Amino acid sequence: MSHTKTKRDARSPYQIQVVDRALALLEVLSHQGPDLTLVQISAMLKLHKSTAHRLIMVLERHRLIEKNSNTGKYRLGLKLFELGTKAIGQLDLRERARPYLERAVLDAGETVHLCVYDDGEVVYLDKVEPARSVRLTSSVGRRNPAYCTSVGKAIMAFLPEEQVEIAAHKHGFRQLTRKTISNMLELRAELAKVRKLGYAVDNEENEEGVCCVGCPVWGFAPHPIAAISVSGPTFRMTAEKIPIVAQSIVKIANALSKDLGMRTVPVTAGTSNQEVHAHVIGA
Repeated sequence: MSHTKTKRDARSPYQIQVVDRALALLEVLSHQGPDLTLVQISAMLKLHKSTAHRLIMVLERHRLIEKNSNTGKYRLGLKLFELGTKAIGQLDLRERARPYLERAVLDAGETVHLCVYDDGEVVYLDKVEPARSVRLTSSVGRRNPAYCTSVGKAIMAFLPEEQVEIAAHKHGFRQLTRKTISNMLELRAELAKVRKLGYAVDNEENEEGVCCVGCPVWGFAPHPIAAISVSGPTFRMTAEKIPIVAQSIVKIANALSKDLGMRTVPVTAGTSNQEVHAHVIGA
């Protein structure tokens, strides 16, 4: 028994060293990347090429880094963004967002949601309902497909295209209503529209008789960390009212984004894709 423990203890320093090296490799790609060769990585970490390659293979298998098939160079993987998104949901986002949700309810008179993106789905973190008899009912913690919700499309529009494609391949395009997006071509066109307008609309795509307007919420990250939406019955959320609601929710989402660390002037409804890109990278 004691012999087994001794062997385990003897391996421990090496195992810790491997973890240290793996984290150092991620740091190198983060600060010196985005694309580095095996030779560059091994030189920066002062490791033999074979040792660096073994680390890369493990990290690549877990999608923490990925290889560019055209150049053979390595960069940070999408798994890191997925983990970061989940970490955001565990912070004080809900508490920080609450006053903004309450303001949105007063402006729109409809139910307001706060959601985060999780691997092709949206998770509802919080909601505030209006004081009216006919209103949209929902539950915190619920999950919905991202491709057919305003909050989901508001976030997906500003994610790397390969991440959107991976999510689409994983979940498919289940037809929830006659208006639900049914293929990748339709989704690309819809996300381009979101980037042009600065907000997303779900007009009975997820549920018959329900219309939602959603807007991304930004922080320090180059991609949205959440989204907020206004949801109501279609007899109140008419085509004439949608732009009015959109203008309000975009303004509130931008105010929340500034509170969460967004570094540049907020985008407005109708902002072009080029202007949004400049906003994100701080140009």
